[in-house]
Amino acid sequence: MAPRKRPPAPARGASAPPAPTEAHRPPRFVATKVEIEGREETKIVELPDRNPQPWDDAAELHVVGARVPRMDAVEKVTGGARYTADVLRPGMLWAAVVRAPAAAGRATLDVSAALARPGVRGVLTLDDVRGIRLDGMQLLDDAIHYAGQPLCVVCADHYALARAGAAAVRVTVEPAPHAVNLEQALADGAPRVRSRGNVSPRSPRLIQRGDVDAGLHDAEVTITREYRTPVALHSALEPHGAVAEWEGGRLSVWESTQGIFNTRSDLAKALGLGLSNVRVMKDYMGGGFGAKNGASAAAYLAAVAARKLGRPVRCAWDREGEQTDAGNRSATVQRVTLGAKRDGTLTAIVLDATIPLGMGGWEAGPGRIYHELHACPNVRTSETFVYTNTGPMASFRAPGHTEGAFGLESALNALAGELGLDPLELRRRNYATADQSRDRRYSAKRLDECYRRGAERFGWHDRAARRATTSATHVRRGFGMAACVWGGGGGPPAYATVRLNRDGTADVLTGAQDLGTGSRTVLAQIAAETLGAKLADVRTVLGDTERLPFASNSWGSITTASVGPAVRAAAEEARDRLFEAAAAMLDAGVTELSSRDGVISVRGSERTMTIGEACNRLGDVMIMGQGSRGPNPEQTTIPAFGAHFAEVEVDVETGRVRVVRIVAAHDSGRIINPTLAESQLEGAVLQGLGYALFEERVLDARLGLPMNPTLHDYKVPTMADAPAIEGFFVGGADTVANHTGAKGLAEPPIIPVAPAIAAAVADAIGAEMPEIPMTPWRVLAELKTAG
Repeated sequence: MAPRKRPPAPARGASAPPAPTEAHRPPRFVATKVEIEGREETKIVELPDRNPQPWDDAAELHVVGARVPRMDAVEKVTGGARYTADVLRPGMLWAAVVRAPAAAGRATLDVSAALARPGVRGVLTLDDVRGIRLDGMQLLDDAIHYAGQPLCVVCADHYALARAGAAAVRVTVEPAPHAVNLEQALADGAPRVRSRGNVSPRSPRLIQRGDVDAGLHDAEVTITREYRTPVALHSALEPHGAVAEWEGGRLSVWESTQGIFNTRSDLAKALGLGLSNVRVMKDYMGGGFGAKNGASAAAYLAAVAARKLGRPVRCAWDREGEQTDAGNRSATVQRVTLGAKRDGTLTAIVLDATIPLGMGGWEAGPGRIYHELHACPNVRTSETFVYTNTGPMASFRAPGHTEGAFGLESALNALAGELGLDPLELRRRNYATADQSRDRRYSAKRLDECYRRGAERFGWHDRAARRATTSATHVRRGFGMAACVWGGGGGPPAYATVRLNRDGTADVLTGAQDLGTGSRTVLAQIAAETLGAKLADVRTVLGDTERLPFASNSWGSITTASVGPAVRAAAEEARDRLFEAAAAMLDAGVTELSSRDGVISVRGSERTMTIGEACNRLGDVMIMGQGSRGPNPEQTTIPAFGAHFAEVEVDVETGRVRVVRIVAAHDSGRIINPTLAESQLEGAVLQGLGYALFEERVLDARLGLPMNPTLHDYKVPTMADAPAIEGFFVGGADTVANHTGAKGLAEPPIIPVAPAIAAAVADAIGAEMPEIPMTPWRVLAELKTAG
C-alpha cells in the first residue's frame, strides 16, 4: 500500500494553521432522545467514528431482506438449545419457594422441620436478604403484601427434596384486611396498602394540549363511554429462574433475562459488588414479553443462597409462582369523551383513567396513545394509579398502548356509528402528519398505506356482501378495524465487534439478547451483507456481560434498530481492513474491491479470492471492526404504525366469539428477514386475541387469592382458536431513523387486535363491547341489554 502523503509545509514566513481550541473542537459526546416502551429518555452518547451510507430503497442488497431460516432452528427443534433451566453446575443445590397464603397480614415461620428433612442444606429467610428490595418491597418480608409473595426459600440436593422441605415449613399468618381491586382500594375506610396510601403520590398524571373545554364546546357531536380492560399475565413458557455460583468474591449468574447488563447492575448494587465482579449470562430464552427486564427475585435469592451455603444454587419459579408473582399487565378503567364536527373532524379527546398497579411496578398508563394516534388539537388525559394487595405490574408487550388502544379505538368506532361514517374514513379524516404531542416531525409515516392496502386485502369495502355468508341463523358475522402507533426507533448506546477468523468465518459479538425473536439471525444477516460474506459463515454471539460489548435491554422493540446499526458499522470497518490487506494480494487498489457471497473481486477484471483465502494468508493477524450506535435525529419522532382488520362470527345463543380472519398491515421500516418479521407479527396477533377473548386474572375478592394461577385455568389461545392471519409490511426503509432503515416491529401488532375484534363483535350483534375479555357471558349480557 502506498505511503500516506504528508500535507505540504507552510511557506517560509507563513504561520502554521492554529490547532483547534476547546471552543472550536467538535463535540465528542451529545445528548439524544430514545423512546422505550412509551417513555422518552435522554441519553448521552459518543458520536461514532463512522456513519455508513444509508441503505435506502434503491440499495442492492442480497442477504438483508432475504427469507432465511433461523440460525438456531436446529438447536431449538432438536433440544440442543440451552436454556437457564438446563444449566447444571457441579454440586448445585435446588431451591423451592414458600409463598404467602394470604393477601395481607404478617407471617411467622417455623423452619425447623424443613431443616430436618433429608437433603435440605439450608433455608433463606428475611434476615439473609435484609435490605434487598424489589418493586419497592423488602424481599422475603414477613409483612405480607400479596398472595404468592415469597416468604422463605428451602435449598436441597434435588428439587424434589427442596419441595418436600418447603412443604414442611410451618407458616402462621396473622391476617389483616386487604384491598385486591379498585373498589376495595378506593372505598372509604379502605385498608392502607402502602405506607404512603393507596393512590400513587404522582397521581393524577395530567397531560394536556390545546383547550379541551373549547374543543368540546365547538363539537357538534359528543360521545362518552367507559371501557374496562383486565389484568393479563405474561404466561411465558420459560418461567423466571436463575443459577448462581461464586468463585471467591466473583459472582456468575445464568438468568432468563431480557437485559444481561441491567441484571448485572441490579445484582452488583444489591450485593455491594463492583460490576467487574458480576458476570451475567443468557443463552436461549423461552419468552419474556417485558416481565424479565432486570434481576428477578429468583436471581437475588439464588445469589444470596449460593454465597451462604457455599455451593451453586438454582432457583426457578414453578408455574403457579410464575402466574402469581412474575408481573402482569395492569387492568384499566377508561372513561373516554370524544368531540367532533359532523364531518368527523375531531375537536376534543378526553380520558380519565384509573389503573391498579398491584403493589408496585412502573406507571404504564393508557394515556399516551390518546395523544399520538389521531389528529386533534385538544387532548387531555388524566391517569390515577392505585396500589392493591396483588402482585406488582410489569411491562407487557406494548405496555400502556395496548390498554389505551382498546379505549381510544373503541370510542372512535362508536363515534363513527354516531356520525354514520365508515370507521376507516373517520380515521383518514383525522390523519396526523406530525407528532402533535412533542411538536416534531415523523421520520416516516405510512399509516395511510396500511389503511389502503389492508382494506384492499381484507375486502373492507365489500364486507356487506359477506355478512350473510354464514348458514346458521344463530351465528352472525361482523367486521371491525383499529389502528396503532408505537415508538420504534431504538437508539444508543449499543456496541458491536465483528471479528474475522483465519478460515474466513466471522463472529458478531454484542451484549444483546435473543428472546426468541430471531436477533441472532437478523444481526448475522446485517453483518454478512456488509462484509459480503456467506451467511453460513457468520455467527452471532450474544448474552454474556464479561465477554461482549454493551447493548441495552431487549425491550420496547428496540433491538434491531439499536444494535443493527452498530453491527453494520463494525462489519464495515472489518471489511475495509480486510480490503486493505487483500488489495496487495490482488494487485489492486482498495477502492477497486468489492465482495459478495464470500468472494472478493477486483472490479473490471477476473481477479478474485475468497474471504477465507485472504484471511488464511494473513495467518493469525486478526481483522476486527468496532461499531456503535449513533444518536437519533434531532427533533424527530421515529414511530411504527399499523392497521388491523378483523372478521368474526358470534353465536348469539351461546355468546361464543370465533375470530375468522385478521389482516394486519404494518409500517416498520426495512424488514431484515420477512419470515421472522411475520412470525413476530403473527405471535403478537395471537397474544392480542387472547387479551380480547380469554385472558383475565380472576381473584376471590373476599379471600384475596387468585382463582386461576395455572395454565389450565388461565386460558390462552390454542391452535384451535387461531384465525387466518394475513400479516404484511408496507413501504420500505426509514433512513431518517438510522442507516439500516429498520424500525421496531415486535410490539405494535398486539396493540390494535382487541379493539378491532371488539368492533367486529359489535358490528355482528348490534351492541358495543365495553369490556374485555369478550367472554360468552359478557357477550350475552350486552345482547340482553341491547334488547
